[in-house]
Amino acid sequence: MQVKSGHVKVGDLRDLRGTVERENAALGVFVTLHTPSDAMKKEAVAAGVYHSPGWNQDYPRIQILAVSDLLAGEHVQMPPTGVTFKQAQKVEPKPEAEQGKLDLTGL
Repeated sequence: MQVKSGHVKVGDLRDLRGTVERENAALGVFVTLHTPSDAMKKEAVAAGVYHSPGWNQDYPRIQILAVSDLLAGEHVQMPPTGVTFKQAQKVEPKPEAEQGKLDLTGL
């Protein structure tokens, strides 16, 4: 995730894209105070998608969110993180066998 408050440009987004690719990250998020330019939006689309095998769904690999978008309720598109799965059934542990003793008298 990268956050910028000043004048942002397409080069800032290219830097994030390079980092995501180099680190083999699934997604990169660029948060900016200002509305992104068309060139920035094209760069984000050119980065492609991340396919989540667990959810069998595609997510934009690079996402740009302006602060105004976040305040309006938009969020990062990504696989769910707080998912609870059905808990496995508890199994009583088997009683441990008594450990035998070593006869060390003949050594």
